[in-house]
Amino acid sequence: MKSIISFNGLIFCITFLSLVFLISCKKDSPAPVDNTVATDYSVAAHWLSIPPTLSPVDVFYYYPSSWKKLNAGDPIICDIDNPMMLQIAPQQFEKQATAFEPVGNVYAPFYRQDDAGSTLLLPSDEQAKVVGGIPTTDATAAFDYYIKHFNNGRPFILVGHSQGAIVLSNLLSGYLKQNPAVYQKMIAAYVIGWPITAAYLAQNPHLKFAEGPDDVGVIISYNTQSPDMSGINPLLDGVIGIVINPITWTRDETVATTAQGLGSFMPDSKGVFTTVPQYADAKVDIAKGVVVCSTADENEIAILDSLSGWPKGVYHSFDIPFYYYNLQQNAANRASKFFSK
Repeated sequence: MKSIISFNGLIFCITFLSLVFLISCKKDSPAPVDNTVATDYSVAAHWLSIPPTLSPVDVFYYYPSSWKKLNAGDPIICDIDNPMMLQIAPQQFEKQATAFEPVGNVYAPFYRQDDAGSTLLLPSDEQAKVVGGIPTTDATAAFDYYIKHFNNGRPFILVGHSQGAIVLSNLLSGYLKQNPAVYQKMIAAYVIGWPITAAYLAQNPHLKFAEGPDDVGVIISYNTQSPDMSGINPLLDGVIGIVINPITWTRDETVATTAQGLGSFMPDSKGVFTTVPQYADAKVDIAKGVVVCSTADENEIAILDSLSGWPKGVYHSFDIPFYYYNLQQNAANRASKFFSK
């Protein structure tokens, strides 16, 4: 059940670590996976959420970056019981994954993550190996354990944001390619806050991007910014992703007004997240590969997001909160369409 959470402390790992990490990664191809021994997901403590089975649909969620090195000599990858990650990851869940709780049983593993600042110092090929190594190995092992021990044949929705979206993109191009029977049960994959490119889809012809609100077995992806963001969005760094409007679920450039929106999940003046009706509009910018939100107060968002390191006008921290209830409705709709097939 969704709880109300404070914004203070979330932006530290949610956005700053994502900024550094995303600048440093390759975006046009899935990162390679190494042979690292995965975390043991038979241990209950290695799960952020193992829900009661109340729905015929499951949701599997990967949280964004949730830790950073405290000392220069610390390893580049955190332990599975890293105290900072164990504290921040549940807060990220409350801000993002709760949107999907009315739709299905939300499973979420803890997975080991890289230290973004250290990764940035590595050569580009080594940077790709870092997230394609331990983080993706854990993310894949957790999903495999879920399929074998928790899923019981139910259809599922995949959700990931930022670093969580990157490991999800690797799961789609790796595990689900190798396991087509499992892929047939995927209702949709919400790969949010990370660009899904035409090159990625060309390299993975088993995958397809959503064309509208009703198709299933598809990828949904977008990155949000303001209309005044005229510089380089460091999240994209020149990469043009394929995007869909998170209100109308169309890919053309027609503006979806706030009246068409179902509500956002935003911090109030005290930093407490609550429902805000008719807050965010949405317009696809095909040339930039982003969703543009013109109704958010850019200065207010910059203050709320002041510790993130993102340039003013980059709304990465709010990719899901802006469109929280539209995401919820769309996930429910795609699940309904899946069952009606």
